[in-house]
Amino acid sequence: MYPTVAEALALPVVRRGKPTVVAGAAGMGKRVRWVHVAEVADIAHLLRGGELVLTTGIALPGDPEGLRKYVSDLASVGASGLVVELVRRWSDEVPGALVAAAEQHELPLVTLAEETRFVSVTEAVVSLIVDAQLAELRAAEQVHETFTALTVAGAEPAEVLREVARTAGLPVVLETLGHEVLAYDAAGQDPTALLADWGQRSRAVAVSERTAYHDEAGWLVTVVGARGADWGRLVVLSPDAPPHRHVVVAERAASALAVHRLVARDRESLERQTHRTLLTQLLGQPPHDLPTRAAALGVPLERRQLVGVAIRPGTATAPAQALASQEVLRDLAEATALAARRVTVPALVGVVDDTSVRALLSLPTQAGLDGVLRRLAREVQRRAAETPHALPVVMAVGTTVTALPDVRRSLAEAAHVAGAALRSPGTRLYHRLDDVRLRGLLHLLREDERVLAFADRELGTLLSRDSAQGTRLVELLRCFCEHGGNKSAAAAAAHLSRTAYYQQLSRIEQVLGVSLEDPESVLSLYVALLVQEMGERDPQLPRPPTSS
Repeated sequence: MYPTVAEALALPVVRRGKPTVVAGAAGMGKRVRWVHVAEVADIAHLLRGGELVLTTGIALPGDPEGLRKYVSDLASVGASGLVVELVRRWSDEVPGALVAAAEQHELPLVTLAEETRFVSVTEAVVSLIVDAQLAELRAAEQVHETFTALTVAGAEPAEVLREVARTAGLPVVLETLGHEVLAYDAAGQDPTALLADWGQRSRAVAVSERTAYHDEAGWLVTVVGARGADWGRLVVLSPDAPPHRHVVVAERAASALAVHRLVARDRESLERQTHRTLLTQLLGQPPHDLPTRAAALGVPLERRQLVGVAIRPGTATAPAQALASQEVLRDLAEATALAARRVTVPALVGVVDDTSVRALLSLPTQAGLDGVLRRLAREVQRRAAETPHALPVVMAVGTTVTALPDVRRSLAEAAHVAGAALRSPGTRLYHRLDDVRLRGLLHLLREDERVLAFADRELGTLLSRDSAQGTRLVELLRCFCEHGGNKSAAAAAAHLSRTAYYQQLSRIEQVLGVSLEDPESVLSLYVALLVQEMGERDPQLPRPPTSS
């Protein structure tokens, strides 16, 4: 907001006095808050800091010790510089004691060779200060308008941080109070360098006020929160002390983020959103900076055991309820994340589809996996029971991998095993691929064209009939197979009377040209149904073509 000593000396009214910097050149970047004309030596106690002192020197001490004390007092109160007119007291140069003291305290000492109207200098510098203040106020007003618009529009954190980086031209990071990175904008810089060892660096930066600049780290930090509940910090990486407008930008951005969290309190947390984004990218094409971003969240992905996990709500007696609402899944995701923290397992946890919560566990290469999974499963069950819905859950685990490209397979396996385990009643704490037996075998063969062709041959005509006439024969056949041929139980599950259900079974036999009293036919049809079900659960898998 304020001009520097160098900028003040560049003014035409000062240049006409032929200024010469004779000492303290290192302090030429100091800010000039005001200009003060003073001829007495004991002026320091009347100053507040930031003043450029103008004097002719006529009342300054004549002895070296007095001159040294005069400069020392000015420096101690934070004066920005001393300008001496060489006309009345000293005609050619100022005393060496004055020069030495100014150099020692890095206080700019400037001499004017020509007589200068100090009132004109004061007017010019004050005008410069006022112009800078007005420009700063206009910039602050623009910042307020911009971030108010973002707040009203319900801007996501990424949009808010993008505006901070654009306005300040500096990298910005949003972190939790536990120093985990939630979001960032590198402002065109290298994200890897920006986030490297973030947690360790952040813990070393403590500020006593809600908004403060940490000189050593070069961080402008402001606390994010509302209603007395602080939940994060916004960090603008500023190598130099930030101007006032950057402070305004940081504080307005923090307010926008706090409001967004309040408005979105009935939606998933920002932490879950961040984790969901990374998990979605892991299931697709991971960007090159994903390991760095995950590490900044406290989940290292390199040189670790990586295990995909899926947690699904539902019961063994009512598996159809597994297609849970987003509210149920969000609560379950928060419960799973809390469980992972309780057993000290670094994990990405989020909701990436409409059926389950996904998690990627990151464990040291020598960690005992089974023990960790048992503790985690127990904690997940306990935390899930404490949610408002208090649903039992099924936890499934994919293959352990060590390379990032293999994570997708582990996560996908966990999701398929969870779906299979819902229909396989049991008391296991968690399920693996080999625990789901026939479903596990079919999962391994799920992309085999011969298996897909088999499913099409078995069910194609029945699928075509349902599609053409709007019947539900495939669903009714599934009930029959899942209840082991028990027609009464299947009818109850299909919500039909036994008479009506028996009629539908007869129609199925006619359409398929098989007998449902034949165990081998029932087994073949059930295998085909499982293959079809897998295709429905994973849209990325090839599906059996529907016969015409």
